[in-house]
Amino acid sequence: MIYRPLYVDKIMAYTDTPFVKVLTGVRRSGKSTILKMIIEKLKTERGIPEDRIVSCRYDSMEYEDVTAKEMFAELKAKLSPEGKTYLFLDEVQEIKGWERVVNSLAADYDVDLYVTGSNSRMMSSEISTYLTGRYIAFRIYTLSFAEYLVFKQSYGSVGDPKKELTDFVRLGGFPATQLQSYSQDEIYTIVRDIYNSTIFSDIVKRGQVKKVDQLERVVKYTFDHVGNTFSAKSISDYLKSENRKLDNETVYGYLEKLEKAYLLHRCSRYDLQGKEILKTQEKFYLADTSLRYSVLGYNSDTVASGLENVVYLELCRRGYSVYIGKTGDGEIDFVASKQNERLYVQVTQSIGSEKTEKREYNRLLEIRDNYPKYVLTTDEFAGGNYEGIKTMHIADFLLSDEY
Repeated sequence: MIYRPLYVDKIMAYTDTPFVKVLTGVRRSGKSTILKMIIEKLKTERGIPEDRIVSCRYDSMEYEDVTAKEMFAELKAKLSPEGKTYLFLDEVQEIKGWERVVNSLAADYDVDLYVTGSNSRMMSSEISTYLTGRYIAFRIYTLSFAEYLVFKQSYGSVGDPKKELTDFVRLGGFPATQLQSYSQDEIYTIVRDIYNSTIFSDIVKRGQVKKVDQLERVVKYTFDHVGNTFSAKSISDYLKSENRKLDNETVYGYLEKLEKAYLLHRCSRYDLQGKEILKTQEKFYLADTSLRYSVLGYNSDTVASGLENVVYLELCRRGYSVYIGKTGDGEIDFVASKQNERLYVQVTQSIGSEKTEKREYNRLLEIRDNYPKYVLTTDEFAGGNYEGIKTMHIADFLLSDEY
């Protein structure tokens, strides 16, 4: 196991507190492995004996027909009579009524609870209904660029980060694809399997989707338009042009299901003048850039939006709420806020002309505040300061600890 301190340290700060630690995220993002890392640290660093640690994986066939009542009885029987029991419940959403079990255990017994899940029943809005005031949620993302380099170093040599970034955008960061040296085709086969199991298990089966071909057309349109603002109407109009009738509400329903399965992230627009979140022309980003290429095939023309996707995910990983910034007559790629912090980010593959340079910098110069502003690019000699705006190579930004 390759240690992921970004999550393990953050989660363990809440060990032995009365809060249920809830880990959510797209399938195969590493949630189960992070639970194992926490178990290992409890044993080695805190001296917790084996008999006070209970771990169950509920997507196993062993639990296929288990009821919530049976789940509760089994866990209750495993509780230690001497001291706190540490319970690790993986993929709990497979058990209908799991939330009542977790609530009862947390309220009535001396336990420290950790649970994971990867579908709509584990969205924050759902969990807050079940575990009011009793949980801390942690979103687990696929590998960051820094983690990707650590994983790659474990089985091969790592070159200049600026060159490695190209592979990272193309191959993505699902941990399973970076445990050894795989070819591009092998990686896309693994990612396609993750995609298919998410679509058919978490969306089609659970969401009772009857017209799978419609859903897949919406998926492909969305994947193909990552980083572009669009609406349900634009998808509906596109499908109409292909003689496929689909109303706006159905499209919205499909987008919501993809979001609840953690395949998509919705990024709303924020009006920087009116100081309000806008409900129209949102953007969607993928849980991992490899999803697009494994489903639609690799296309070098999509690298620019892939870079934007990577920066978006990094800001989310670092705890920022991320929006598209609407200015008077244009847009800022990202406005990222966290408590009293804020930063503005423009992402461009290359500043190849004076026109591009003017566009990227002028939009940031329109913003009259003192928060940090960045223009990120893959230009080889990117760096420097332009009227208070920092220019950085995207690889340097992803690896930086200054924001």
